Amino acid sequence: MRIVVPGGEGVVWHSPRAAPFRLAGFPWIERDGKYRRLPLSSQTSIREPVHALADCTAGGQIRFTTDSPFLHLSVKLTAPADMYHMPATGQCGFDCYVGGPRRKRYVGTTKFRPGADAYESVLFEGFDRRKREVTIHFPLYQGVEEVYVGLAKDASIASPGEFDDDGRIVFYGTSITQGGCASRPGMAYPNIVGRRLNLECVNLGFSGNGKGEAELARIIRGIDRLKLLVLDYEPNVSLEQFQETLPVFVDLLRSEHPALPILVVSGIKSALGDFQEAVRLKRELCRDFARDFVLERRSSGDLNLRFLNGDALLGRRYEECTVDGVHPTDLGFQRMSDAMAKAIRSMLAMKG
Repeated sequence: MRIVVPGGEGVVWHSPRAAPFRLAGFPWIERDGKYRRLPLSSQTSIREPVHALADCTAGGQIRFTTDSPFLHLSVKLTAPADMYHMPATGQCGFDCYVGGPRRKRYVGTTKFRPGADAYESVLFEGFDRRKREVTIHFPLYQGVEEVYVGLAKDASIASPGEFDDDGRIVFYGTSITQGGCASRPGMAYPNIVGRRLNLECVNLGFSGNGKGEAELARIIRGIDRLKLLVLDYEPNVSLEQFQETLPVFVDLLRSEHPALPILVVSGIKSALGDFQEAVRLKRELCRDFARDFVLERRSSGDLNLRFLNGDALLGRRYEECTVDGVHPTDLGFQRMSDAMAKAIRSMLAMKG
């Protein structure tokens, strides 16, 4: 579909909702027609903060192949950047990778003025006219009302390469899962894992609101082509809430997906944990509960349930891998994705 959007001469604008463009990370977009991370029908059954955060487009992707020497984006956001501890490029920007499976290379990030809720930006220009597979990551902490892809008039456009599998990896968790505080969208750990494994990932991280609620388990178990689930929500709940919600969440998934691989991840270390005994103790008790819960379930025959210890996810000097002692920098997300990708790859190779 070719459309007219104000912009540079010689640019033809395309809606990414039309073939041969492909969208990833939005399981309900064909039904609801909105860049959103939960179904519109769930609005009445989930808490208002979760409903609002579902409009943030973390994990969404536009994928296609083209020989255009340049790539522009025209963007209308729901609101401008407003976070003090996260770059506007991560909150409200798009970034671009070029290359096929496991060979994707970062090219550029949209540029826009402070306070803008609409912008037009160049992601790359001056390229030679050979065909390239393009992946564009959506903003992590803002909604997108519309986005259009600007290419050369005579550019060829084709479908992207296929993922290694048509299944989806779903990440459910907190602000860290959502991508706080990556400098740009491609550096959120679910996006890094997706590039490494060449699989579609769905980001269901809800900042401050990963509470392990039963309704989210019901929504997740209904996602088409669900291949693996990562549960990384422990930092948003108390020990008592974690002990109450984790078994229920897993049981709801198991009621419809008895063999679904589920990876339970304990929280990463925080800077305050070195100075406040209560912070350290809460994380360690939650970690031990998650580990023991998984061991108990595995001893009862659920071999597709595994535990990943968050203690080591950021490595040595973990506090230096964060923006504020809690939320990872790009370095922190790279370290997290190293362990996440290894664990997921192992689980997907399981026969049990």
